Amino acid sequence: MIYIIMGVSGCGKSTLGSFLSEKLGWPLHEGDNFHPQENIEKMARGEPLTDQDRLPWLLKLHEVIEKERCSGSHAIVTCSALKHQYRQILRYGSKTLISSSCSDQEIPLPSIPNVFFLFLHGDYNLIHQRMVARSGHFMKADLLQSQFDALEPALDEENVLLLDIRRSVPEMVVEIEKHFLSLKVSPIP
Repeated sequence: MIYIIMGVSGCGKSTLGSFLSEKLGWPLHEGDNFHPQENIEKMARGEPLTDQDRLPWLLKLHEVIEKERCSGSHAIVTCSALKHQYRQILRYGSKTLISSSCSDQEIPLPSIPNVFFLFLHGDYNLIHQRMVARSGHFMKADLLQSQFDALEPALDEENVLLLDIRRSVPEMVVEIEKHFLSLKVSPIP
């Protein structure tokens, strides 16, 4: 099982990822650590990333996901995954780019049942307050609106579990445990 924790910057991806990683004993792949230096510098200057900026980063994260999946390992990955196309790249890599460039209509790709998105969603004002209060992160609170503008909420067919960030991390973990059980996967120890 691979869980990709997604949502706009400041929604709590790293916090939930660290908690889950410790509780489950699964490796955590922090998406921010895979950004090219140019992306980090751009965001630190207050410039939003473009689709082109994100592509190498998303393809690298796809490689990480595939490595864990193909080895039969469980893992947690954090990534904003703001757009449907980004989530497709995370699951299918460059195959999704070929499929979308071949025709005007997206060619359906086979489902990957053991890759799920945990979509941390919440109110702009709450997330903005969190971002202003945190220190040491390269992503500036001024960029939050650009993330909300780009966000395409995940759909059920994308293997997504919606998690409201007004809830505590332990409450979200209970919901994730229920999700595990519904899939007949071993519950969290």
